[in-house]
Amino acid sequence: MSSGIGTVPVGRVETGTLKAGMIVTFAPVNVTTEVKSVEMHHTSLELAHPGDNVGFNVKNVSVKDVRRGNVAGDSKNDPPKETEEFKAQVTGDTVCKFPHTFNAAFAKLLLSTCSILASYFC
Repeated sequence: MSSGIGTVPVGRVETGTLKAGMIVTFAPVNVTTEVKSVEMHHTSLELAHPGDNVGFNVKNVSVKDVRRGNVAGDSKNDPPKETEEFKAQVTGDTVCKFPHTFNAAFAKLLLSTCSILASYFC
């Protein structure tokens, strides 16, 4: 996060778009706010697209309210939320990178397109 003009979370747009005026929710902290502006490399953007690394200024949110690893999403269109479990397909290539046997309660960190997930294989 940057400082100087308020709270400016930084990150990569993975899906959808991001623009000023949009209402976003941060998960898993469940903080909802309005995006005041979006910038990429110190240049204002009207619309950020998937793949863009951006900073976005948010209204009435303290740096203490959001943290590294939080996910922001459109509050009006399936906002992000915390989950207790998920199902994923793990490829053989991924399995070969671990010198361990997959068994009950085996836990590793997997990198997904949106965050690092603590995964348990049963």
